[in-house]
Amino acid sequence: MKKTPIPATPFSRLLPLIKMALWLALSMALVPALRAELTLPGVISDHMVLQQQQADPIWGWDTPGTTVTVSFAGQDYTAIAGDDGRWSVKLASQPANSTPQTLTVAGSSKRVLQDVLIGEVWLCSGQSNMEMGIGVAQNGPQEIAAANYPAIRLLKVPKQWLPEPQANQAANWKTCTPETIAEGGWNGFTAAGYYFGRELHRRLNVPVGLIDATWGGTRIESWTAPEGFAAVPALSDLNTAVQLGDPHSAVHKEHLSQFLGVMDGWVASARATLAKPALVPTMPGYPAELLPPHDVQNSTALYNGMIYPVHPFGLRGAIWYQGESNLGEGMLYGQKMKALVDGWRQVWNEGEFAFYFAQIAPFNYGGDPERLPELWEGQAWAAREIPNAGMAVINDIGNLGDIHPKNKQEVGRRLSLLALARTYGQSDVVDSGPTLQSFAIEGDTLRIKFDHADGGLSTRNGQPVTWFEIIGAEGDGFVKATARIEGDSVVLFSPEIPHPVALRYAWNQLAEPNLVNGKGLPVGAFRAGTVPTRDWLKLHVPESKDFQLVYELDLAKLGHDIHWDVDNRAKIQAPFDRIAYCLELQDASGAYQSVYVSMDAFTQSLDQIGLPTVQSGAHFQQNVAHMNVFSNVKGVEVGTGLNGGNIEFWPNNYAQNNSANVPNASSSTYDFGDQPTDPADGYGSMQVHNHDAKQTIFAINHWGEGQAADLGIGNSTGDNPDWTFAKNAGNYKVKHLRVLVHCPAAGK
Repeated sequence: MKKTPIPATPFSRLLPLIKMALWLALSMALVPALRAELTLPGVISDHMVLQQQQADPIWGWDTPGTTVTVSFAGQDYTAIAGDDGRWSVKLASQPANSTPQTLTVAGSSKRVLQDVLIGEVWLCSGQSNMEMGIGVAQNGPQEIAAANYPAIRLLKVPKQWLPEPQANQAANWKTCTPETIAEGGWNGFTAAGYYFGRELHRRLNVPVGLIDATWGGTRIESWTAPEGFAAVPALSDLNTAVQLGDPHSAVHKEHLSQFLGVMDGWVASARATLAKPALVPTMPGYPAELLPPHDVQNSTALYNGMIYPVHPFGLRGAIWYQGESNLGEGMLYGQKMKALVDGWRQVWNEGEFAFYFAQIAPFNYGGDPERLPELWEGQAWAAREIPNAGMAVINDIGNLGDIHPKNKQEVGRRLSLLALARTYGQSDVVDSGPTLQSFAIEGDTLRIKFDHADGGLSTRNGQPVTWFEIIGAEGDGFVKATARIEGDSVVLFSPEIPHPVALRYAWNQLAEPNLVNGKGLPVGAFRAGTVPTRDWLKLHVPESKDFQLVYELDLAKLGHDIHWDVDNRAKIQAPFDRIAYCLELQDASGAYQSVYVSMDAFTQSLDQIGLPTVQSGAHFQQNVAHMNVFSNVKGVEVGTGLNGGNIEFWPNNYAQNNSANVPNASSSTYDFGDQPTDPADGYGSMQVHNHDAKQTIFAINHWGEGQAADLGIGNSTGDNPDWTFAKNAGNYKVKHLRVLVHCPAAGK
């Protein structure tokens, strides 16, 4: 009898299972095996620095049941290796000591660690600006040649991400010399971390140990411990994902059990199919959400491979320089910083150890110029909300053309100022630039008073204060303000804004502002006051009160499939005689544009008056009568009863040909007289025009491209008056469409 072949399971369905098996095998290989000899982690080695004035843990592995004795500074400490082979002791607190000592560990074998110092230990972590080695930073060759500091010790953690926490890492401590500072990494040891540690060593005159755990281009989530996500309610979605991928969690086991039930059903079905001349059903794919971290950017991946292996080595604190890879997250990034710090502190179990970080520098990222200030705002929030944390502002030492500014000496120094003042209590150290204390409206001016104006406010270049902007109660956008320094305050005003209500400072990714305190430390980006919110439609279009809202859409949600934020079709029963559209746009500067246009109804189908998708069935190229136009955009002809209106609503591609003979239209440019072409599900046009005035009133094109769609009010200043190929939707912070109808019977 001929057997029916069983189709092979697609490799793409097997790949997750293969990957998971490999990850688990790798994880097992990295756990120190139970062995009949003493093993110490790489972080406990010759040349290490133990944290002073702290009960430092010493740990390792040996044969289960073995008694292990640690001898240091004339004292002995004993522990018994557990069932997993791990043992641990805590040393008595010791003061700083620059005299090299030995630390002996004796179990089933013996290790004698040489040249051990006692001082200050700091973890240096983050992405490329922390990873950037001394060799490629400013004055690299000279700094390397001078890096002869026997009491500074360096530990560079190898780059590795893992699906589960690793118990060990291979690197050992090294004494800081010109040779060791230049080894490995991105042209050597972290420059920002080294300059931070060097400053502490010089000011405190104690040994300093620095742990370099860095990886360029990585996201903050990858460095975060599971405990951190669990501690921050705003990150509940990330916490759920982490728990689902953790084979030890209850939720993982529950979902895995459900999947195994599905697999049992598939196996039974497949076995039954063997006796029939039929195809075996496709094997269910392993649920992706149950996979552990499987990429360097996955949550906890770098924590597992680079942070967990050095814990619980005694620390004074951590410094952090990261954020570029989380650009666009704004205040959410502050929540992620909170999770990072809280998770590390829980794992180390040393209490609220110090955490200081650099606010990333200005850089021309392109796109929305406010994404970076919003991230700065999130970083500033984290500095205020996280206990025992602080932020070094570096907006004066960046490079708009280089995401890796080379002046890491000053970055390290500013981070050290935070530690010297807040951790080590040096009262003569000024550690912060000016920060907002209060904000007040004084007639036609705004007054900002600053804390930390130590030595008085000034500008670093002797020029007038830059990068202040204000907005008025009328809410027509932020404008550049004139700033006058008065003691520890700055007074802002502009002849364009008679009633100022809010301000912002350095609110652009290109901002390199110049306001500093007496110690030359800069002011970071901030905003204050309440930006007015107004319903332009109600304020400026009297007839709108007689219309009913049908659709409303935040155009940030544009895509091939349109899902209206408000859809009132079911509520509108009466016939309608007029249709209206209101489009509002606000760019990154705060400049606000709006247009309202109403016209005699060109259809009685509510389905066809919104965006003309293929699904809507809308396709209109025709004149429309009795247009009423209201707008704040210069050049747009406003008025009532205008008779030069026409619409071009279709989901199709279109060409420049004026095949419909629209008056005043061109056949060589995209304007108010174009020709729809195939395919039907193509570029798409939603345009209202005034052909008598030779202008586009508004256009929404190519909505399937989302943030690369075309949006505009009035004629475009580009090649095509109707905004075709503008690809500018992403330039607007606010983009909002309302569609309304007038139902005569509704008012009766």
